Amino acid sequence: MSLPDAEPSNRAGSAFLRRLVIAGAAASVLLAAGCTVRPLYSDAPLGNSTVSAKAELASIAVKPVSSRYAQQVRNNLIFGLYGGAQAPAAPTYSLALNVSELVQSAATIQVTTDVDQPTAGTVTLTAAYVLTDAQTGKTVATGTRSISSSYDKPSQEFANYRAQIDAENRAARELGEVLRLALAQDLAKKAR
Repeated sequence: MSLPDAEPSNRAGSAFLRRLVIAGAAASVLLAAGCTVRPLYSDAPLGNSTVSAKAELASIAVKPVSSRYAQQVRNNLIFGLYGGAQAPAAPTYSLALNVSELVQSAATIQVTTDVDQPTAGTVTLTAAYVLTDAQTGKTVATGTRSISSSYDKPSQEFANYRAQIDAENRAARELGEVLRLALAQDLAKKAR
């Protein structure tokens, strides 16, 4: 049993529909071919370079810093850049970090006393960075990133201090990751 032949008027409509579908498929293939999205941390070379993003990040030497919270940021960044491996013997880039801290009381609540005592705080770490070429000393990228971390402020002095240190450590861990991403983006832009 076979299907009856279509009438001549329906043939023209189906041919038009078929051409429209083919044109749509060709347009979507061309659109997809123009897409240049790729993973930022892939092993593929950056732009016209022959070096991968991981290798570029691992070739950054991070200069020493002076404060406890800045050292926490630096340690987390170094671990992210090198993946736990040793620092490069001959780095391609040098990174200078300037980390500042702002501690604020975030909320005040009067419970049963006449004294307004803060019950929550926020630690904000801000890192300004300058990435330079180790060979020429020329600035490759600059930027500023900030991370905030909240904490409870108990009435006991040591517990309050320890909660602030824990908030600093959380903010430093996140800021190290954000800086790693910012550096990867800067190197990807440079490679174009």
